[in-house]
Amino acid sequence: MRITGLGHAGMFIETVGGSIICDPVMGPSFFGSWFPFPDNRGLDWEKLGREADFLYISHRHRDHFDPALLQRYIRKDIEVLLPDYPIDDLEKDIRALGYDNITYAPAGEVIERGALKLMITPLRAPSDGPIGDSSLSVDDGTASVLNQNDSHPLDLEKLLSFGKPDAYFTQTSGAIWWPMVYDLPQDAKQNFARLKRDAQNKRAMFYIEKVDAPHVFPMAGPPMFLRDELFKYNGFGQDDDSIFTDQKQFLAHLREKAPQYDGRLFVPGTVVELDHADMTITQTLYTDAEIAHIFDEKWEYLESQRTSRQQEIRDEEASRAAIIPPAEMLETLKTWWEPLLKKSRTIRLGVGGNVRFRIGDLDMVVDFPRAKVREYAGEECIYWYTIPADLVSTNIRDREIDWSNSIFLSMQFHVGRSGKFNEFLTTFLKCLSVDRIEYVENWYSEQTDQTEDAEIGDWVVQRRCPHLRADLTKTGKVDEDGVLTCSMHDWKWDLKTGKCLSTTGHPIRAAKVDDVTDEALRLGA
Repeated sequence: MRITGLGHAGMFIETVGGSIICDPVMGPSFFGSWFPFPDNRGLDWEKLGREADFLYISHRHRDHFDPALLQRYIRKDIEVLLPDYPIDDLEKDIRALGYDNITYAPAGEVIERGALKLMITPLRAPSDGPIGDSSLSVDDGTASVLNQNDSHPLDLEKLLSFGKPDAYFTQTSGAIWWPMVYDLPQDAKQNFARLKRDAQNKRAMFYIEKVDAPHVFPMAGPPMFLRDELFKYNGFGQDDDSIFTDQKQFLAHLREKAPQYDGRLFVPGTVVELDHADMTITQTLYTDAEIAHIFDEKWEYLESQRTSRQQEIRDEEASRAAIIPPAEMLETLKTWWEPLLKKSRTIRLGVGGNVRFRIGDLDMVVDFPRAKVREYAGEECIYWYTIPADLVSTNIRDREIDWSNSIFLSMQFHVGRSGKFNEFLTTFLKCLSVDRIEYVENWYSEQTDQTEDAEIGDWVVQRRCPHLRADLTKTGKVDEDGVLTCSMHDWKWDLKTGKCLSTTGHPIRAAKVDDVTDEALRLGA
């Protein structure tokens, strides 16, 4: 088996049963903000598109799904491996590009093509990417690999039932706008950025140790930010207030924390040849000296990229919609969003307040409790966004149903809040269609925890995490202060009160072991 790095989360897997092109992206994506790091334009994309037998897109995020690249390089009769998602947005996107040779991959079921075996493991919770993310397992009898990209699967036993991989490819960097775009004091922003990087490292190490593959390849980030106003947020940030760990930095972390794993660099043009656990690696796009320059003199490399690629940014800006006048924009958003708000009882209750949007000359409030969109009139608000009018105008033109997959990941906006992170608000803004809202409302209604409790240290807690239902006996750890941390997303709960310390809502059921035992004895159990 031969695996070639395509940049970001992209890879080209050559097997005895055919070749799979996975998440090919050149970008820039998210309103011209994200470029693959390092630059991957030097790959022979025409050859890759010509030789691929299968196309796999893990999910709809534009750093994984690049319509312009697909249109230009990937032939329309290729067999598309489609994850089993509860809503068909990805399928609609793929069919709109002219692809109709689609293989539907039932969750966790093995697809065979001669000696080649494939399995796609989808995730379906509201916070999984754009409501859906997935990983790809591949085995052709000569080697087995797991391409997890930036999915965070909960049922690792089911995922690994495919077999222990010889090589493991996984996200280690960030893909979020927190805390960079938030209205925070600089020292707070630096502290939150360090905490976020640490949490990302812990999550990556959790998966690496559970998967236990001999060879590990960090991938799926970081991006390059080449827009002038975002350039300072590359890597850890020029002011130490950013979250984007690069491949070489994570490999150093891996060597320190778990030297038993063979961590290797995976960049555009890296070729990994596997014969089960035996492996050879060559670099075909960059020399060793060039790779050293990219990572060891990163800011110099990034500056050269910024200087040479401004035309791509100008081209993206020229493709945006004309700015819609404020009154027309308000009426359009009111007509679009109010019917969705009325269907969103759980989300409205979860947000629980007013959210202000300053969009160019429009000053608008979304009143979640009353399901209304109106001009701002001085109401107290729990969140406040400032967004350029051309971004919103373009989303209106394109009827973009997921603003996290466009405006938010672009980082071309600012936001403040009066309390903790509100997952329900972010969920609403990535669910701007009837199908998505109905799915998410049903998903939330099914999350009322009726499962058994379990002992974790000195505590009895509900076995399933209130966030995404992970098994807390495997992912949870309680410290001496009675704070439970779920290692999947580093969410925390105060077990003495059951209150979530990471976000609004999501309480947990918990009690001290001795208290539960005393109550059981009192009742004669």
